[in-house]
Amino acid sequence: MITPGMKATPPRELPGKTAYINAHLVDPANGLDEIGALLSDGESIADVGPDLFRGGSGWSVPDGIQVIDCAGQYLSPGFVDIRVEVGEPGQEHKGTLASVGRAATGGGITTMVCLPNTEPVIDDMSVVEFVARRARKLGLTKVYPYGALTKGTNGQELAEIGMLREAGAVAFTDGTHATANARVMAQAMSYAATFDLMIVQHPEEPQLTEDGVMNQGELCTRLGLSGIPPEAETIMVERDIRLAKMTGVRLHFAHISTAESVDVIRKARAAGLPITCDTAPPYFALNETAVGDYRTFSKLSPPLRSEQDRQAIVAALVDGTIDAIASDHSPQDEEAKRVPFAQAAFGGVGLNTLLPLTLELAHNEHISIMDAIALITNRPADLMDLPAGRLTVGMAADLTLFDAQRGWKVDSGKLLSKSQNTPFDGRPVQGMVLRTVVDGRTVFQLDDEA
Repeated sequence: MITPGMKATPPRELPGKTAYINAHLVDPANGLDEIGALLSDGESIADVGPDLFRGGSGWSVPDGIQVIDCAGQYLSPGFVDIRVEVGEPGQEHKGTLASVGRAATGGGITTMVCLPNTEPVIDDMSVVEFVARRARKLGLTKVYPYGALTKGTNGQELAEIGMLREAGAVAFTDGTHATANARVMAQAMSYAATFDLMIVQHPEEPQLTEDGVMNQGELCTRLGLSGIPPEAETIMVERDIRLAKMTGVRLHFAHISTAESVDVIRKARAAGLPITCDTAPPYFALNETAVGDYRTFSKLSPPLRSEQDRQAIVAALVDGTIDAIASDHSPQDEEAKRVPFAQAAFGGVGLNTLLPLTLELAHNEHISIMDAIALITNRPADLMDLPAGRLTVGMAADLTLFDAQRGWKVDSGKLLSKSQNTPFDGRPVQGMVLRTVVDGRTVFQLDDEA
């Protein structure tokens, strides 16, 4: 196993034409899965396909076009991550738009949606505009903000949803907090349904999770820790599905982690309700035993669940009940994790490990590589109606070149993230990002000698 060095390169001037030849094109949205080439011109995709630049027995690219030989590696749409905590503004000690952007591009992520749990909260047009303007200036991963569903994400009074939408918010959520008041949630859903806006819920009944620090069960009892029952998630899922049925809103559940929640969502979808959901790698790649001997890097929200729950999440990814995979990137500074388990902050970073952990589903023969890439490209993009996740002529040249087989070992100290609290520290994985391109510019390139 190797832990390759990584480097991020700054944005360049407006790019010219670049030909990516000898690439294994994988584009689930367009059903493309074969060796071919892609041409970018400026910031957009100009052409793509298996016959592009074919000449005789090799490749023939006209003069004046930069050539990148992909050596048969996978070239896909840039990854789309719909659940990222940034830190900026207000919590820059955890992460900034610059540090998160570098980590995201190192993980092949070219588009991400950031949670509103900043300081100040993204419940005002000026904060939406600040995030968008700052991200554009950096020129790294494209950042779209969620708008807060309630003022201050306190769950009591609706935020100015209409104005936030006009300013660029793609959907509405209280982020890391559940919107627990049923009356407030019903009001929010009624308003959102009128304007066809999506609400995203962190499904967790707070009165059942108060003082809890890990999944309730035998291991929790043996460790002497307070438990968070799986029912806390399922109860909120069931309640909100009933409210969604009443109001007709588009409702999305974030980081689903339990077998019962999956069953409830599956039945609601079969009944024709506009319910969608995502999960994150910890919930299909780890279980509660990863907490080990009070390992605070594995203290997450929702908590790591039982092996039965983990298997149910995998099954839901296979059958399509779960629509997408998000990193659920939640950076915490060292002081917040280097404390006793009960006092440690919840959360783990995930931008640099999104690809290899998603590919585990393919390596373990649950799904194909094509279907795995769909879960982090076109499917999350479609959920949030984002112009991303496809190798389509005319769309932005947002690309990820990766080696699906390359093995390495997760080392928290070598991740690009400013905070390094990964629950996967020390895990052998397969799948390495080689190059990330945003608007035709290479913003990350693997450097094995770094």
